This record gives sequence, structure tokens and C-alpha cells, in this order.
Amino acid sequence: MARKKKEDFDIISDDEIDIEEKISQVNSFEDLLKLAANIVVNTCMEVRRHESVLVIADPSTSVIGQELYKICSDISENVLLVIMPFTRHHGDEPPSSVAELMRSQNVVLAPTKFSITHTKARLQACKDGARIATMPGITPELFAGGGMLADFNGIRDMINRVGVHLRRRRNIRVTSPEGTDIRFEIDPKKWNKEDSGICNRPGMVTNLPAGKIFNTLVQGSAKGDLYIDGSFDSMILSEPLRFKVNDGVATDIKGGPEAQRVRHLFAEAANLMPAKDQSSVWTISQFGIGLNPNSRLIGNALEDEKVLGSCYFSIGLDGNMIEGNHPGILTSGIIKEPTIFIDGEPLVISGELQI
Repeated sequence: MARKKKEDFDIISDDEIDIEEKISQVNSFEDLLKLAANIVVNTCMEVRRHESVLVIADPSTSVIGQELYKICSDISENVLLVIMPFTRHHGDEPPSSVAELMRSQNVVLAPTKFSITHTKARLQACKDGARIATMPGITPELFAGGGMLADFNGIRDMINRVGVHLRRRRNIRVTSPEGTDIRFEIDPKKWNKEDSGICNRPGMVTNLPAGKIFNTLVQGSAKGDLYIDGSFDSMILSEPLRFKVNDGVATDIKGGPEAQRVRHLFAEAANLMPAKDQSSVWTISQFGIGLNPNSRLIGNALEDEKVLGSCYFSIGLDGNMIEGNHPGILTSGIIKEPTIFIDGEPLVISGELQI
């Protein structure tokens, strides 16, 4: 089969050829950027000709923003590209002019260095009917490879299969070769099964690359040993971080040189909070299972959390989870090859999904 030229990738529907075949036919990094943008616009967001689209980028993601703008402009005549200044942290509000634009769109695409997912601007835009894809921490290299070049319809089907297996089950045990052995409870009705990357209805929001299923731990239920051996807070670990967990809180941390950095990070976050909330920085708050077969462990939480067969634990609470909306911290640690038991039955064994 002859290789396709760059211009042949302007608009490609998923039923023409599968994702792996598309990847094999591209010739350059620019081709991969274009292919990824096609997947976002056509598969994930299903942008239509009559719809208004806003692409929000910043100086670090302008190349991605421009590629998304080009693909959207092939479909709709009502497309805007905004390059906004850098914000300082995840969760910082975008400029008021950008927030106002978001409210009047059908679709918002936001590849930015810092996340706008948990902002008032994003929440209000969704309430007003926009469907939104955020891509915090994305880089051109990340955008043009790995989890972004996945079959998101297939991931949606996989999430649905796993979701069926999790119905009415609340007790979870996770072990790993490095030494993890932790037990906790979840509310089986609260599994988030929307992180498939398919964001095609008003008010929906997705984080790209997508591909995980996750839940909040029942407060105070986690107990045991938690050994994070993949990455933590978007840094690849030289040796595992070892947490002792009691009553849902990490009470001790040991490990390599990264352990001291994590202690300092959490101490800084605690110092910015009222005394009554400071212990929240050590709360084991969320558990998720990666289901994206194209994702790789690269030291970027956006992709690391989605690696097929891995799992992650979030430690801390962000500002939206704390009464009074004080600054918080939410970090994720990845276990590379866990064994996961759901009410005593194995869902994942040594990183291999069993269904």
C-alpha cells in the first residue's frame, strides 16, 4: 500500500482505516501532529459544521493550538484560536476575556501548560452547554505520540466492560512485587466511567489523552503499605516511594532522593492551609486503573495515569475538595504492574487485565 501524503490526513473518519494503520502511513513528526489533531477533532469531540469552536493555547502549546485550529477550520467556519498568557498553577482562572468566550462556544479545546479543568470558567462554560477537552501539561511530543494516538472508541468499550465488572463491589485490595499491600473501600455507584476521550454531548468534559476508570476512596478506609514504583507527581522514580497508610492517611514516607522532595512539596502545601485542613495533604483520596493501550510511562501524569494495566493513587485534596476553597495539593503516584482484587476476585494480575 502506498504511503499517504500529509494532505491526505486533513479529515479521516475512523471507519476508513484503523489507528495503527494510520500511524504506519505517516512520514514525519508533522504528520503525527496532524493525525493527533484529527483524532481529537473528529473522534473525541465529533465537531460538526454548524458548531462554534474555541481553541485555547499558551506560548508553550501554540503549535498544537494551530494544528487543532486548522483541522477545525476544515469543518466549521466559526473557529477561534486564542493564545493566552501563562497562568502560574493548575487551577488558575484564565483571563476574563477568555472565560467569557468559553461560555458562548459549542466546543472548547484547551491544550495548556497548566490545567483549567477545575476552574470556574470551565464549570460555567459546561453549564452553558459547551463540551470541553483539556490537555494540561501537553507538549508537541506528547501530543504526537503515545496515548493521544489511541482508538478512543475502543477505550470507551473497554471502560464499559470494566465498569460492568465493578458493579455492586466495594472492597479493593492492591498488591505489587515491590511491596504494596493496601486495602480500602469505594462506593460502587461513584466510579467515573467518562474518561474515554469521547466528548460528544453538551456539558461534557474530558482530559486528553484519556483512558482510565477511577473512584474516590471511602474516607478513612485505606490501610496498609503503598509502594509507588512508576512515577509520582510527574517525575520518574529512581526507587519506589514507600508510604505507610492508616485510617486513610499516609503517615510515613521513605524512598530515594525523591522522598525528600515529596516531603518538602507536601509541607509547603500544608503551610498555605488552615491548621484544621493541613492533614488533608496526606489523604489517600483517589484510585484509578489505566486502560489506554497506547499510553507510556514517561513522567507526565497526563499520560502516566492511563497506561494499560497500571493503577494510580492520588494523595491530597485540591482546593475544590476543601471546605472554604483554600489552596490544596493533589498528586498522583503510579504502580506499574499491580495485582488488583475486587471483592476478592482478580481484575488485574501483574499488570494484565483479566477481562
